[in-house]
Amino acid sequence: MTPERLAELIAQFPSRRIAVIGDFFLDKYLEVDHELDEPSFETGLNANQVVAIRRFAGAAGTVVNNLAALGCKTLHAIGAVGDDGEAYDLRGCLKKIGCSTDGLLTSGEMMTPTYLKPRDMCDPSLAGEHERYDTKNRQPTPPTLIEEVLMAFDRIVSQVDAVIVVDQVVDDDCGIVTAMMRDALAERAAQNPHVLFWADSRNHIHDFRHMIIKPNQFEAVHHANPLPDERIELDRLRAAIPVLKAKTHVPVCVTLGERGMFVSDPELTHVPGVKVPGPIDPTGAGDSATAGAVISLASGASLAEAALVGNLVASITVQQLATTGTAKPDELPPRLELWRVQQAGLKP
Repeated sequence: MTPERLAELIAQFPSRRIAVIGDFFLDKYLEVDHELDEPSFETGLNANQVVAIRRFAGAAGTVVNNLAALGCKTLHAIGAVGDDGEAYDLRGCLKKIGCSTDGLLTSGEMMTPTYLKPRDMCDPSLAGEHERYDTKNRQPTPPTLIEEVLMAFDRIVSQVDAVIVVDQVVDDDCGIVTAMMRDALAERAAQNPHVLFWADSRNHIHDFRHMIIKPNQFEAVHHANPLPDERIELDRLRAAIPVLKAKTHVPVCVTLGERGMFVSDPELTHVPGVKVPGPIDPTGAGDSATAGAVISLASGASLAEAALVGNLVASITVQQLATTGTAKPDELPPRLELWRVQQAGLKP
């Protein structure tokens, strides 16, 4: 990719219209000042003292955050949240970045999924993170609620250039992207060939049809519970991706961490990642790569070009510690130049 080609794509970003459907979480960071800790009068246990709270839309919301940061002006959040304070905070985060929440329904039958992240405010490194507390729904989502979400989706789909499906919940049918939802979205994708459909899923990526799928290297080969720093050999992925495409009948984009991405179309291609110095925080890197790739595809990029933009975006966000980062359009050209230098085998 040349700088001129990247500039052409970036110029289209503000005019793109994108809907994100799936599991919207609230990311809630508690900044703890341990110098103020005190014992509880009732139990004698230590009482961690929270001096600041940071709130962000998470999971599907992380994709929206990245799309907004890249300049997309028309964004729709589609899904469902609880009738609780976390939902109020989540809607506020989305509205603050210009995302419509008309399609984000309220349900008294569920909780708003939340990642509660206490951390030591005096230690900005990853070592400052405490154990996380997760609030998730562990009962099947009522089919009537799925039908209501689909009705909201149907009101919007003809108005957008792209749809991103974010299936964050691992437990079967306990999120918004249930088996019923996957089947319905496959039908909508087939009925709306002018709309780009893209799916990202933690546990069911092999079950999507009629839309581009983005498994990571482990999901592509059904490798569960990978060890830290484990990798799937590139030759194994080269053999697996055509099989996966033949099964799903859709283009496949496989993320490889710092090694970049593999794309299946128009031919199997490895798009290298950008090498960046540590420390890095990979939280949300896949979501940022999705945002960069989809907005580029919607702007006329080939799949390989879109994968490269996704790599550029992810290389920027992983350098932002203790948060799910975002990348801005003006940060992409310097990162492309770094990538080009690295591919030429030269020192920057």
